[in-house]
Amino acid sequence: MDNLFGEFLGTAILVIFGCGVVADVCLKGSKGENSGWIVITAGWGFAVMLGVFTATSLGAPQGDLNPAVTLAKAMNGVYTPTQAVATMVSQLIGGIVGAIVVYLAYLPHWEATEDKASKLGVFSTIPAIRSYASNFLCEAIGTFLLVLMIFAMFHANNGKFPAGVGPYLVGVLIWALGLSIGGPTGYAISPARDLGPRIAHAILPIAGKGTSDWAYSWVPVVGPMVGGAVAYIFAKLVGII
Repeated sequence: MDNLFGEFLGTAILVIFGCGVVADVCLKGSKGENSGWIVITAGWGFAVMLGVFTATSLGAPQGDLNPAVTLAKAMNGVYTPTQAVATMVSQLIGGIVGAIVVYLAYLPHWEATEDKASKLGVFSTIPAIRSYASNFLCEAIGTFLLVLMIFAMFHANNGKFPAGVGPYLVGVLIWALGLSIGGPTGYAISPARDLGPRIAHAILPIAGKGTSDWAYSWVPVVGPMVGGAVAYIFAKLVGII
């Protein structure tokens, strides 16, 4: 239960800080309006770091916050299938709750913002150029790199890091991924990070909101899961794990 609650709250914290920075940049009248992609990528890096710290402090030793990472670890024997599914569900619920907090924090700004895409973009990813095959490939590549780098960073050959260093390293990794390959799709690289807030967008009474873009919603779910699984297979083949 500690693991599940840790994954739930850690993912909620991740989404509060992550979707929160997007709201700050994209919503009308915010102090951070139009401050740009560098701010968003940095914010997401910090968000993951803080989410992992939260999860581990509550007894979730893995601090995955991402069903694709959980899947790769389950393939590596860290979780049983039942444990993996329960962990993923906890992450998804955390994503929904975190997005609701962001909605409340920016309550006056939804009505002030006319652009429907900007409102959806606070919650979920939107591709820069819509091409389902290319978008899927980008999400798979991004998550492949995420999982592979996690396996590589914590390999015994890199030494044992002092307690508390790991979340900082993962935060830097998320920042780097956003700067490098986040542009095409907004780099969901996590089903919980995208699907959870997308569900929140669908159910919340957001002033002037448009569609939740369910036609695209499978890309940031399936792409990361495929990327995470392939990363495990590749890491196994080359001897990283």
